[in-house]
Amino acid sequence: MLDVRQRLLGLRARLTQDGVDGLLLATGDEHITEFVAPYAQRLAWLTGFTGSTASAAVLANRAAIFVDSRYTQAVRASVDAGDWSYQDVPETSVGAWIAANAPQGSRIGYDARLVTRSALASIEEALAGREVTLVPLEQNPVDAIWADQPARPATPVFAHGIEFSGREAAAKHRDVAEWLASLGGDACVLVALDSIAWLFNIRGSDIDIAPLNYAFAIVHRDGTADLFIDTEKLDAKVRLHLGDSVRLAPYDDFYAAITRLAGKTVSIDPLLTPLAVVSGLQKGGATVRHDRDPTVRAKAVKNFVEIDGFKRAHIRDGVALTRFLHWFSVEAPRGDQTELSVSKRLTAFRGESDMLHSVSFDPISAVDANAALPHYWPSEESDRAIGPDSIYLVDSGGQYPDGTTDVTRTVAVGRVSGEVKDRFTRVLKGYIALETTTFPEGTFGHRLDAIARAPLWAAGVDFGHGVGHGVGQFLNVHEGPAFIMSHARPGETPIEAGMILSNEPGYYKPGEYGIRTENLLVVVARDTPGGDRPMLGFEPLTLAPIDRRLIDPTLLSGSEVEWIDAYHAKVRALVGPLLPSDVQSWLEIETSPLSNSDGRARTAF
Repeated sequence: MLDVRQRLLGLRARLTQDGVDGLLLATGDEHITEFVAPYAQRLAWLTGFTGSTASAAVLANRAAIFVDSRYTQAVRASVDAGDWSYQDVPETSVGAWIAANAPQGSRIGYDARLVTRSALASIEEALAGREVTLVPLEQNPVDAIWADQPARPATPVFAHGIEFSGREAAAKHRDVAEWLASLGGDACVLVALDSIAWLFNIRGSDIDIAPLNYAFAIVHRDGTADLFIDTEKLDAKVRLHLGDSVRLAPYDDFYAAITRLAGKTVSIDPLLTPLAVVSGLQKGGATVRHDRDPTVRAKAVKNFVEIDGFKRAHIRDGVALTRFLHWFSVEAPRGDQTELSVSKRLTAFRGESDMLHSVSFDPISAVDANAALPHYWPSEESDRAIGPDSIYLVDSGGQYPDGTTDVTRTVAVGRVSGEVKDRFTRVLKGYIALETTTFPEGTFGHRLDAIARAPLWAAGVDFGHGVGHGVGQFLNVHEGPAFIMSHARPGETPIEAGMILSNEPGYYKPGEYGIRTENLLVVVARDTPGGDRPMLGFEPLTLAPIDRRLIDPTLLSGSEVEWIDAYHAKVRALVGPLLPSDVQSWLEIETSPLSNSDGRARTAF
């Protein structure tokens, strides 16, 4: 097998053959998906970097890889510094680097199926005034040299029943048709895999950690739709589920089909649609409108059936996680466990449920210095033993037909330093502050981000990732259009009742330890007597104990202690009766009320 240096040399030879001087490449597939199937892991194959988000630029004599703060340490551990320079985003950008390093007259290639118009426009803006041209390529040059590239997966499609979805697909199609009529459009093109899965009430296993199928769709104003999918994946039951209003065609016919929409006004979402789709529509004579994907908001605002399903899924998931935490408390102090071994045990506990479809992402199982890498995944090479006084962080989740879970717990093995307790408690305080806040309808998530950071800021520390993201219903574990981050994101919308969001502040001390506490929350209407504006708040869905050994009670206010005790009482009530007796007894101890007997004053931060 070629090593990564030989792959880079092979790519440069191919670029010369294609008549270009460089290449732009990013994680993602033809559907701008965050987590992709093996065939689309082009950047990982080329560089060795396996994180979920990165970009790369290759020139004849130099190459660079671009990551944000989540991956600044991970990229340095996985990508050869002799071949690649590390670039930190947002301090720099792909466009700025090319402008500084590409010779005048350079032609830089890109695969138009893998990049949106907005992403390319930001690079073009950085190149303004430079004689550097961006060139769409007929074939992706990585594909051309990747001899053993896996095939696109073709797992069976299955229907997602109304008992889980809460709405028939036909009703969703009518909503899209009415939306098209309201804006004078004839059709809309859907490329995002979760949008298609949600709209047609279908799921699959093409991606290991998300129940999705590789497909494209065109939805028409008359309520009919064309679904482009590997048709051998569809059995008679699924074809009956889709109905006569859905025309089926092979996946590979999609790009030819969009060139036959001459004279039609076609809506696309510029944030979710590859440039190749826009070019194909325009080539075929269609008028292209730029609109938000009509499924995005509807998918994010869960109905009553979906919310009830989330609650059931979290009880089920809480049982598995609590059993794991009990097992960990017994086995970890013995000194013969590692990050990988305990991660496999957690997945095994989840797998004992006959409703588990898959994990919702590969578990982040990290101890001590590895836990200081917010998005660290253990490998055979990095697998670290869990020592007698370790701090262990596990971020994990499951995909169940009635809901998707995502939860992080940090637990102690042995003695805990005062500094670790301080940082853990401040993270917990930030979590509680955000969960218990009340805010007006119409609030964007970036206005709430500072609430979860304030207790850490008071100690002069912070963390580099966002506080929260949306979560799909048996779809992607990361879902827009609402986020809780320090800055606005393109296409971000206000938080609405019915949305499911994570709350996950943290703290990371490089080379020593990492801390994160995460629950999923459902957004609910809040009654505020005497108020004159509709208000919203959060209710927790996740149910699992928080390690009391890591808490410094002297840093907590009385209301914060009450929150912890009430949360643990809820865990005992909903999860406890479903546990084996020994685990139930352990849970009773682990969630016993915090003591106030020390008498020391409690401070705000």
